[in-house]
Amino acid sequence: MDLEKIIRTVPDFPKKGIYFKDLTPIWEDNKAVKYIVKKFVEFSSKKNITHVVGIESRGFILGSLLANELGIGFVPIRKKGKLPGKTFSQEYKLEYGKDSMEIQIDALKKGDQVILHDDVLATGGTLEAALKLINQTGATVAGICLVVELAFLNGGKKVENYELLSLVKYFQ
Repeated sequence: MDLEKIIRTVPDFPKKGIYFKDLTPIWEDNKAVKYIVKKFVEFSSKKNITHVVGIESRGFILGSLLANELGIGFVPIRKKGKLPGKTFSQEYKLEYGKDSMEIQIDALKKGDQVILHDDVLATGGTLEAALKLINQTGATVAGICLVVELAFLNGGKKVENYELLSLVKYFQ
């Protein structure tokens, strides 16, 4: 399936000069969603995964579907202040600003094997922060799965020590 034909490019969003890769048309296409989840399951199924970790908010969409297909738990990483109880927190840079995210301290433990999922890899700041959060829990990241990688932004360098599956790569 050619996901590039489904993904829409929105110029000057969220600010001038950025060409946003809009995955909304994928969520509207059941065949595309099934295809993506199948690819993610193939990537994850031989890794003894105990949890899928998804990054707010679009990482929740396919991350929870992947966890369901694998028959395992889903753990959210959310923006600061959105999770109850004690959390680990991590600040990170976006390609157009700064933000902070959290994971509940007791969401994962030593010995857990996780797949980290997000929709798009751009500069790598979000994934790098999520990896730091997961490491604080004692769990191990067995792989990262993404729908889109904006390879021209070199975010993959920040996660080069991890096995990475990106279904669509843009080089410019």
